[in-house]
Amino acid sequence: MGQRKAPKDGDRKVGRRALLIGGTVAAAGSAVLARDELARLWWRVPGVEKPRKEGEVDYAGARWVAASDENWRRADRPDDYGVDMVIIHVTQGSFDSAVKVFQDPEHGAAAHYIVRKDGHVTQMIRELDVAYHAGNRDYNERSIGIEHEGFVDRPQDLTDEMYEASARLTARICARYDIPVDREHIIGHVEVPGTDHTDPGEHWDWDRYMKLVRAARTAPA
Repeated sequence: MGQRKAPKDGDRKVGRRALLIGGTVAAAGSAVLARDELARLWWRVPGVEKPRKEGEVDYAGARWVAASDENWRRADRPDDYGVDMVIIHVTQGSFDSAVKVFQDPEHGAAAHYIVRKDGHVTQMIRELDVAYHAGNRDYNERSIGIEHEGFVDRPQDLTDEMYEASARLTARICARYDIPVDREHIIGHVEVPGTDHTDPGEHWDWDRYMKLVRAARTAPA
């Protein structure tokens, strides 16, 4: 995450399927768009919102704490943007400070999840929505962001409980979107093109983490 305000990197622009709204009426008459396509677009009409349940989480066991609306963009993933990546972050601060900044409309960034040192998982943005976490619009649209409490230069912050809880979370995300469990699709923030962040840092044990994710991926849900 880092300690400075992160850029919104243009994420609040209209999504590519939203651009189709202007031609929806004509398209319906000429059958240019299929019926299911129209069903996914109706809620994008101004004043119409897709039905959502307040406090609903995507990962069983997670606690819901809402991020500021300014730090994410409403979407309908994977229908409008395919999800094929999980991006691993470290907060560069405490769990409480991460929650606070993600609730700050001036911060300009937030991740879908935060994993605490004791393994507790908090969800702050729905997976179907685009979180401003990667500093790259394309990567934001196609990924789920997971923050981890701690500092990149303090290996003691990366606890067993954190690794195991995060691995279970990532495994469920990969199962949900059929994401391959490999390092091309599970990456660190530092690996996002154009970023100046270094997390999760040199102390993040990728070999250990990937083994845990693979084990959780094959375990009974």
